[in-house]
Amino acid sequence: MFAIIKTGGKQYRVSPTDTITIEKLDGEAGDAVSFDQVLLVGGADGAEPSLGAPLVSGATVAGEIVGQTRGDKVIAFKKRRRKNSKRKRGHRQSLTMVKITDILTGGAQPAAAAQN
Repeated sequence: MFAIIKTGGKQYRVSPTDTITIEKLDGEAGDAVSFDQVLLVGGADGAEPSLGAPLVSGATVAGEIVGQTRGDKVIAFKKRRRKNSKRKRGHRQSLTMVKITDILTGGAQPAAAAQN
């Protein structure tokens, strides 16, 4: 079974036991999280996937925060030739590693999970 969820302005294809790196979520390692913006749920054993319009009603993906990390440094360097003008800026994105524990359908809610 798999699902496509939307979080942090991006879409991720997840299945149970997957570990994904997403935009930063509040919480510490071991905290439970729940994703209620589920766009598609694919059935196991070749079953027909259920597609939302735009969201699948009653579908939730439960997960657990593994840790907080930061992405690679991205350098934004701008130079104007012959003007003695240049600018260098760096950026590191804050990220959260989440382990997907379960994909719930039919309105079932995960136990003690924060909604995201």
